[in-house]
Amino acid sequence: MNNDFPSGGEEERSESTPQSQGGKARAERLSADDRTAIARQAALARWGTEVPQATHEGPLNIAGQTLSAVVLPNGKRLLTQGAFYLAIGRSRTPKAGTGALTTVDGLPFFLQADVLKPFITQELMASTTPIFFRDRSGRRLVGYDAELLPMVADVYLKFRDHFHIQDKKVPEKYGHIVTACDMLVRSLAKVGIIALVDEATGYQDVRDRRALQAILDRYLRKEYAAWAKRFPDEFYRQIFRLRGWQWKGMKVNRPQCVANYTKDLVWSRLAPGILEEVERLNPKDDRGRRKHRHPQYLTDEIGIPSLSAHLYAVVGLMRAADTWDELLKLVDRAHPKQDDPRQLRLFIEPA
Repeated sequence: MNNDFPSGGEEERSESTPQSQGGKARAERLSADDRTAIARQAALARWGTEVPQATHEGPLNIAGQTLSAVVLPNGKRLLTQGAFYLAIGRSRTPKAGTGALTTVDGLPFFLQADVLKPFITQELMASTTPIFFRDRSGRRLVGYDAELLPMVADVYLKFRDHFHIQDKKVPEKYGHIVTACDMLVRSLAKVGIIALVDEATGYQDVRDRRALQAILDRYLRKEYAAWAKRFPDEFYRQIFRLRGWQWKGMKVNRPQCVANYTKDLVWSRLAPGILEEVERLNPKDDRGRRKHRHPQYLTDEIGIPSLSAHLYAVVGLMRAADTWDELLKLVDRAHPKQDDPRQLRLFIEPA
């Protein structure tokens, strides 16, 4: 089963209408396999339409786990299906027949057990539809609303409390899930109060600056190092090919716009704030020249290897592209700009 395809969520209908009663009766006559098949057809149909692509993505560290999180253009925060499963103590990869397509009574696999039904609220039932999207590299993925996570964890904790009230032990097969959900809720509470204090005091601005500075410290030196060639000749040769210019070798001065292309294709995509910081460290003089080369400010541990890996990837895309516009689309998809989600591009063209 391809778990990339989530089930399509039905619009909420009033149970008092004849249509809804008839629909409910028909649904009850369907087998689980029939409901899965219907969900698959709905998902396949919806994949035929345009789906949102994440504008932001990154790792979320909480409760001892690293979870994949994204934000969609409408501001919706999602956890990928694998991250969601991992957070509540289940396998990151669902077993066959237990992925996003498998729903019973509109509930995802992790809430289908009959013993959990008494603890599932109407609000939760209305929020469990999987959301399918594309990540920033274009891959199609399944996710769940991040706000659903504490609600699901609460179901398992209420389930646990029900047994404790009766002085009984939680069934063994749910033990590890209950433990994971308990850790998750405690961690979320801690993160929540920290976020509230940061917002109330304005400290989040300082926090964000410190996070950015930590990235810059990993990538950049405070003082320049000895010069060494970092950009392969092919990088520039491919620029000339795709722009339709005659290549005369590295000894011939390149058009000024090539420096802007290099900023766009390389420096603006390495890590947040790198382009601005390296230009601050290595400013232009009165004649518009820089005293050093930008790579001389990169650290040996992180900066140089990251630059080399990025250049290798970009040159590969250059080889695959037939036109300059095709290259830009490939690079934007594979290596989005770190500081400009709108992908604005201003170039100085040669005279």
